[in-house]
Amino acid sequence: MTRQELIARLAQSGVRADKSLGQNFLVEPEVLDEIVASAGIRADDTVLEIGPGLGFLTERLAQQARRLVVIEKDERMIAHLQSIASNLEIRLADILDSDLSDLTDYKVVANIPYYITSPIFRKLLSGTNQPASITALVQKEVAERICARPGKMSVLALSVQYYGEPRYVRTVPADSFVPAPKVDSAVLHIEVFDQPAFAADEKQLFRLIKAGFGEKRKMLRNSLAGGLHMDSESVMSLLKDAGIIETARAQELSLDQWQSLYRTWQAI
Repeated sequence: MTRQELIARLAQSGVRADKSLGQNFLVEPEVLDEIVASAGIRADDTVLEIGPGLGFLTERLAQQARRLVVIEKDERMIAHLQSIASNLEIRLADILDSDLSDLTDYKVVANIPYYITSPIFRKLLSGTNQPASITALVQKEVAERICARPGKMSVLALSVQYYGEPRYVRTVPADSFVPAPKVDSAVLHIEVFDQPAFAADEKQLFRLIKAGFGEKRKMLRNSLAGGLHMDSESVMSLLKDAGIIETARAQELSLDQWQSLYRTWQAI
């Protein structure tokens, strides 16, 4: 189906995007195909699609997967999804409130509303029933931040890279959507680890990380002192024992360095 045919089908549906739900309908066939290809779906896979909308991507996923579960919050979309395929299971729900415990060894494909990108990733990656992979359409800037390397790291980058390996697949121009968002998007693929990058009390680990990023552009020694309520001498000793230079800034540290800092801090 061509772009023009997808746009015509969208118009015929009579459905208009709901801004409150962050809806933008992807109508570029090439991008739809590349999302499916990037997800690496096999014939025996279970796939969870978040926000299927009118089902343009759903149709492609249903052809590849053994079982396709879609979670859609907008009740208007349900009638358009029901006749797509026999292997399709539709759940009218909010993904953030959804129980995914019945899904095993599954892959996620999603066109994520920009305003809930972080909560969705947090639910999928730090929950007890993690997917094998996530392939998502997200804001271009967010995808770049998630895939960042030392020098441009952030809490978001670390909160994803601790659980999996992200890959920036491609940029998706704003005019690939109806209505067009104000910014470009990107296809992001995350291959989720069987276990996090290293063993840690995750609550404590991210307390440390957030403390480090608590005061932007300041040296890590100052941010940690304020965020962890430690005196300067103790922080300097902590950094030295962890093998981190005293002038380092949070965005410069690799995940391995955060591991060293976390273990040194926990040993105090």
